[in-house]
Amino acid sequence: MSEYGLIRYRVIVEIKWLMMLSQIPEVNEVPSFTNETHQYMQSLIDDFGMADALEVKNIEKVTNHDVKAIEYFLKDKCKSHPEISKVLEFFHFSCTSEDINNLAHALMLKEALNKVLFPVMDEVIGAICNMAKEYADIPMLSRTHGQPASPTTLGKEMAIFAVRLSRERQRLSQIELLGKFGGAVGNYNAHMVAYPEINWPKIAEEFVQSLGLTFNPYVTQIEPHDYMASLFHATIQFNNILTDFDRDIWGYISVGYFKQLTKEGEVGSSTMPHKVNPIDFENSEGNLGKANAGLSFLSMKLPISRWQRDLTDSTVLRTMGEGLGHSLLAYRSTLQGIGKLQVNQTRLDEDLNHSWEVLAEPIQTVMRRYGVPEPYEKLKEFTRGKAVTQESMQEFVQGLELPQEAKANLLKLTPHTYIGAATELAKTVDSAVNLILESSN
Repeated sequence: MSEYGLIRYRVIVEIKWLMMLSQIPEVNEVPSFTNETHQYMQSLIDDFGMADALEVKNIEKVTNHDVKAIEYFLKDKCKSHPEISKVLEFFHFSCTSEDINNLAHALMLKEALNKVLFPVMDEVIGAICNMAKEYADIPMLSRTHGQPASPTTLGKEMAIFAVRLSRERQRLSQIELLGKFGGAVGNYNAHMVAYPEINWPKIAEEFVQSLGLTFNPYVTQIEPHDYMASLFHATIQFNNILTDFDRDIWGYISVGYFKQLTKEGEVGSSTMPHKVNPIDFENSEGNLGKANAGLSFLSMKLPISRWQRDLTDSTVLRTMGEGLGHSLLAYRSTLQGIGKLQVNQTRLDEDLNHSWEVLAEPIQTVMRRYGVPEPYEKLKEFTRGKAVTQESMQEFVQGLELPQEAKANLLKLTPHTYIGAATELAKTVDSAVNLILESSN
């Protein structure tokens, strides 16, 4: 996603276009290239390095035009080649700079997503899935509004994040990366004057598709960037969900539900020797915020361009790597933090054992089933703002007019066992995630 990367992808597009022209029979002036020439042109791509990019930048100092510098660079590289030297003026043939740029940016995004971001996103989802399965049977006190609520399992709460992240990952993979190749204002004006007998829209479509992109025929001088906005919005939402995860884990560490494995020689605070801070989740959260600020700007700005094109997108597009880079840092920090977590069963049990009032919900629900009058009100009076113990709760149940079996079931219930389908939901998270991700194939 760097300036070097942009230059390299521009070179790829320019070379591929000349190779495409050599395959169009009506373009007599560019005869079909020999295998040796194809290999030479491919070597310009394969061997392109930092020295070449610096050479382009030196040419740009003279031209003050970045894409024209690419054209001159390639002409210089090929001026001594016996075949290509005869067709040098067909580099950048009928192209506007944005024909080259939009395809270069799309290819940058394609490789950045497929080779870098998606694998790490999948690793994060996989790590959280593993947490869900590993902690599926560990009961945990829920908190709504920060107050004790119906118990769940630690694993089920992790499963929620795995499924949420998977949906956004699937959405990202469904967004088509678009490309245009229609000349100065998208109408093939120059193409059709030079070679009126050629079906240029069809040629453009074939060329864009040959690069692994989806062709957009309805464009101005630029590809409108709507797909980029969708892509960045989906990334923002993935990042929002991961921020939610980071904060939840931070909170669980804070209340002691997780311990963090320590490393010999590490320091948590410069003055408080006992500290083991949740820095990985904090670093992740900070990077996610920075990423989303940049990606949000890109998604709002890029679809807007005056008339057939203004230049405001050009400088902005160079910052795509920033938002994606901060995202990548965040994903790696989260993974590092997950690797240090260790469940503190004692603290989880402690909170459950001191929260018998959460059984007010199932008790009043059973009372409703069997027609006991004002069940909610009776439990509210018994529990709200009062200390409830195992003994007092069971004494309350004993005094209810319920069928014996229903009463026996309530008496067996504890905060540890009142977890509903949480365990099953956590254990089947792989199936849920796979079903979501498979729908993208």
